[in-house]
Order: sequence, then C-alpha cells, then structure tokens
Amino acid sequence: MSNNQKKQLTPVQQEYQKLQNQREIKRPVVKNCIKAFLTGGLICLIGQCISDFYIYYFNFTEQTAGNPTVGTLIFITMLLTGFGVYDRMAQFGGAGTAVPVTGFGNAVISPAIEHRTEGFVLGVGGNMFKLAGAVILFGVFSAFVIALIKTILIQRGGL
Repeated sequence: MSNNQKKQLTPVQQEYQKLQNQREIKRPVVKNCIKAFLTGGLICLIGQCISDFYIYYFNFTEQTAGNPTVGTLIFITMLLTGFGVYDRMAQFGGAGTAVPVTGFGNAVISPAIEHRTEGFVLGVGGNMFKLAGAVILFGVFSAFVIALIKTILIQRGGL
C-alpha cells in the first residue's frame, strides 16, 4: 500500500493493515515457478516425443508433424481431464499446465464436463466453448488478417 493511501487510513485501519500483513500466508514464488517450469517442460517433452513418433513411424516431415502432434496432445488432455488426472497435474504444476496447448484442451472440455447434466445441446454444446471460444475466434481472425496481408503483398510483388 502506498504512503498516500496509508495517510488516509484511520489508526485502527492502519493497525489492521499491519495485522493483516503479519498473518498473510507467504507464497513460495520460486518453488511455484520451478514446479511450473518442470511441468510445462515435461508436457513439451511429451509433445516432442509424439512429434518424433509421427516423423519416424508415419514419414511426416518436421513441418507436417506439428498438426497431428497438437491434435494428439489436445486429445490426451481431454481424456486426462475427463478422468480427473489433469486437474491434479494442474494443482501441482500451476501455470505450467495452462501455457502449452494442453491448457486449451482442458479449457474446452472442463465446462463440457461440468454442464453435462444440463443435456448435450444446452449443457455440453452451449458451455463447451465459453472460455476457449474467444481463443478460437481471435486465432481464426488473426490468421485471416495475416493471410490477407500476405496475399496483398504477393499480388503486388512484395514477397
């Protein structure tokens, strides 16, 4: 709290602020960052192994193996979320599970599971893309704008 705000507090409020600061639980920031880094790194390592699997066994190139790898990771995340495993991983890893593409898969399936009692259309269908819908919308829109700019530049001989 800034000094200007402290000056406006009554003595009782200032005393309460001191008491609150003394009793506030200290968060282990460094420990949480390390756990998030390791969890996110493990997810990325699994993704790299899946990509290498597609390259080795299905003769994909590095460029073409990306799409099935992402799809596989999202599918695995949705299965793990359905069985409750991904939530436990998220409790441990924090932001490390939200940053990779697996966080997107979790964001899609969690509301669907939560609202399944309301039916398939209004419950699952209506709530599935509440959080992930914005990501999909802005991702598609951004891709459209970039493709439009690239097309205009190619037409004019810029690229």
